[in-house]
Amino acid sequence: MVRVSGLASGMDIDQIVSDLMKAERMPIDKMKKQKQTLEWQRDDYRSMNLLLSEFNNLAFNMTLQSSYSSKTVSSADETKVKAAATSSAGNASYTISNVTMATAAQSISANSIASKIDPTKSLWSQRNSMGTGVWTEKTIDQAAIALSADTSTVKLAKGSLSEVNTLESISVTTGGVSKEYSVRIGTAAGAVGSDEVFINADTGEMTFGTTLTSGSTIEAFSYQQNVLNFSITTYDSTGKATGDGPNGSTSFEFDGSTSLNTVLTQISNSKVGISAFFDEGTNKVVMTRKDTGNLSSADSADGANMVFSDGFLTDFLQLKSEVKGTDAKFTLNGLETTRKSNTFTTGGVTYTLQNNFTGDVRVNVSNDTQKVFDTIKDFVTKYNELIEKINGKITEERDRNYQPLTDEEREKLTDKQAEQWDDKAKSGLLKGDSILSSGLNQMRSNWYAFVSGVSGAFSQLTDIGISTSANYSDRGKLVIEGDGTKLKEAIEKDPQSVMDLFMKSGSTTSEKGIVRRLRDTITQTVSKVEQRAGRSTWTSEQFLLGRNLKSVNSQITSFESRLTQIEDRYYRQFTAMEKAIQNANAQSAQLSQYFS
Repeated sequence: MVRVSGLASGMDIDQIVSDLMKAERMPIDKMKKQKQTLEWQRDDYRSMNLLLSEFNNLAFNMTLQSSYSSKTVSSADETKVKAAATSSAGNASYTISNVTMATAAQSISANSIASKIDPTKSLWSQRNSMGTGVWTEKTIDQAAIALSADTSTVKLAKGSLSEVNTLESISVTTGGVSKEYSVRIGTAAGAVGSDEVFINADTGEMTFGTTLTSGSTIEAFSYQQNVLNFSITTYDSTGKATGDGPNGSTSFEFDGSTSLNTVLTQISNSKVGISAFFDEGTNKVVMTRKDTGNLSSADSADGANMVFSDGFLTDFLQLKSEVKGTDAKFTLNGLETTRKSNTFTTGGVTYTLQNNFTGDVRVNVSNDTQKVFDTIKDFVTKYNELIEKINGKITEERDRNYQPLTDEEREKLTDKQAEQWDDKAKSGLLKGDSILSSGLNQMRSNWYAFVSGVSGAFSQLTDIGISTSANYSDRGKLVIEGDGTKLKEAIEKDPQSVMDLFMKSGSTTSEKGIVRRLRDTITQTVSKVEQRAGRSTWTSEQFLLGRNLKSVNSQITSFESRLTQIEDRYYRQFTAMEKAIQNANAQSAQLSQYFS
């Protein structure tokens, strides 16, 4: 609203009204500061809940057996045998000897497949070197082709057409008029008549004797194409064929534009489980099973590990002589046994054979005391960091000399000054909070209460060398006594009892391990904080501070409407004064004229 005032009185009405409104706005400034304080307090609560939730996730890992049952494995000679163990492995020594490693089945071309084969060029262009019985004819249905520009050449999707083809003519429609072009297929176009179309058998490119105009349509037609069709059958460790084709085979099909390298790459990338490559030095193809062992059909005691269909694989690539895979043979603690793979697991220990050998290699499995110690130490450290941050919030003093800034107050400060002011104003918003204080007290109790029903000798935290810091300022932080010797001895002596102390399940709190108690307490504390401060996805009605904020916002909206009315009233009053002064001035001027 544009107001013109003070013309008659000479007074700065806008400044006067502004000064008057400052006094009127004091209540709403107080409400806005209250709103800002509530928002900061809500955010502080949520940051505490985030810390608690992150620690709760860490505590979940401490309820897993693997956190307390780590194993360390040593091999007397890792150049021969490597080993690793799961948490379920027993502490024991194993002797492995008389090892013959498993090998993979392999098939190599019996002779050089061709004297001049180029593995990077299309196979159809080299068909004269491939012999007969390799190619299969397939009928291709070519969809209509709409031309978007004038041209005399159009490429089919694929080449390798059969020169003996049933395709005699191709129809082209232009402006509703159809014209037939007789078909000639070969590798050299020569002169192409105006009523002819030449199709290059190698590339699939059509060359018309006349230029076809934009908007013309080459009508749909069918033609015979030469393709490679073959199948490979392989078997898994149970003797089951790995493919989904007939008798478990895996089928492959390639058009003649495909190179030998592409064929072998696709075989290698398929689920048939073979690595294939062409060696240009010998002009031979090598196919090797990716898995070791004698992997043959379950119906055959000593069958082939790879079965090739006739044609391209057996006639051209000459993959006929297969060397079967062999199983690994070894003696483990006096027991002669075999495995399909050189990596195998028994008794929770995974062995990886590295070389053939006849002597003995000892493998020892024992508790990984250091790893379990580090896990517990890290958990204690994270707990100390958690309570330090929460204690810092609930003991932080509230400086009431620093209240949230209004917009006008913030404009008078630099960004750095405003930031420092905000830091002071945010301090102590959770001081003495009953929910967080109660949660911390309960967590301290969780650590030190006895755990009933523990299988071993350790039923209390102090039994394994963990106690409370003697420094009062630490406010309940945990310390691992000495250099951790007592904790390490406990882990070494009775790892089951240590595990029960932390993660034992139970129907009552006293029967539960320390970590399960902590998780229960954290879950309850997080829930109570959410009832007060909510989550980012909750509506204001779902938590206490949200309802308070909604109430303050409503008061602010109502009061701002009232301030607008008050400001308008002030301007109306000053406008009336201006009019009265203007009338008085006019009357004074008239009287002056009369007396003069």
